[in-house]
Amino acid sequence: MTLVGNWSYPTAIKFGAGRIKELAEACAQAGIKKPLLVTDKGLANLPITQQALDVLEGAGLGRALFADVDPNPNERNLGAGVVAFNQGRHDGVIAFGGGSGLDLGKMVAFMAGQTRPVWDFEDVGDWWTRADADAIAPIVAVPTTAGTGSEVGRASVITNSETHVKKIIFHPKVLPTVVICDPALTVGMPKFITAGTGLDAFAHCVEAYSSPHFHPMSQGIALEGMRLVKDYLPRAYDDGTDIEARAQMMSAAAMGATAFQKGLGAIHAMSHPIGAIYNTHHGTTNAVCMPAVLAFNADAIRDRFDHAAAYLGIDGGFDGFCAFVQSFNDALGIPRKLSELGAGSDRIEELADMALEDPSCGGNPVTLTKDNVKALYEACI
Repeated sequence: MTLVGNWSYPTAIKFGAGRIKELAEACAQAGIKKPLLVTDKGLANLPITQQALDVLEGAGLGRALFADVDPNPNERNLGAGVVAFNQGRHDGVIAFGGGSGLDLGKMVAFMAGQTRPVWDFEDVGDWWTRADADAIAPIVAVPTTAGTGSEVGRASVITNSETHVKKIIFHPKVLPTVVICDPALTVGMPKFITAGTGLDAFAHCVEAYSSPHFHPMSQGIALEGMRLVKDYLPRAYDDGTDIEARAQMMSAAAMGATAFQKGLGAIHAMSHPIGAIYNTHHGTTNAVCMPAVLAFNADAIRDRFDHAAAYLGIDGGFDGFCAFVQSFNDALGIPRKLSELGAGSDRIEELADMALEDPSCGGNPVTLTKDNVKALYEACI
């Protein structure tokens, strides 16, 4: 089956293998004449990045690259990116890569024209209204993993390098103007990245589906997103060249990020501090935390996951779904404990405090407290 489409929800999306060739047209659509391509250090010299730069250069749009981006991007990376953007007199950003490249690229476009520090725009109340919306540069997003869904998101996660706290920075105009979802760009992902990013998409769908907030559109998207991950992540993991599986996973990633407008929960609230302190892979950390959080939320979510299990073809309702999640993790090489990712129990007090400050807490169906979050960390570590 050929999976190609032009979608306008939640933004303009050019979906299909080989569509990176349309990068120059995407820039024109966004009104960008002198783009800065922002990606992470690991991607900078890979063929897919050079291919994108070739397309830009061939169209007369230059070959400007900024790649000083860490796996968990911070305000230092952001400051350097803003300098590169302004010194190069760029008029837009191509955010290229996995979550780190996408998140930092979006923030470079956001912050290049602002006069206040980035922390003033944290996703708290209406803080986003502090920004000069007219100074936000247009963004074209090109995901190279199938996980975060940041290409269709209105926020970025930035780590404070001094406090090691991850902050969510939000503004409606951070939503990319045009997205190119080319699953061929994900073919070279190694197995552990395929698994970790795919399970990040799954966690987004699971937590959105679990959230008590009212948002039926997100609920439906989350349910189908779970099905796509269940059916296609094992295929993409087993055979990285399976372009249909890669395409379906790229769809699931975008769906997860669209769905979590309904809310996230304890999985992400716990995962963000672990990633900030121990520099763990975000999606893998989510996957390790998921079984314990499902058990913790059981009384509040059992009925809805009875329905989800039936839709997903999983026997046993909620309990069957929980058993599936653990076996799914095991089959994809995910550790059962955070200690296997380097996390220790010596900082649980600090981790719990950080988790309770995370905006994701608000979407958890069971109220989080210092005691129950500490117990969750104990169980996961």
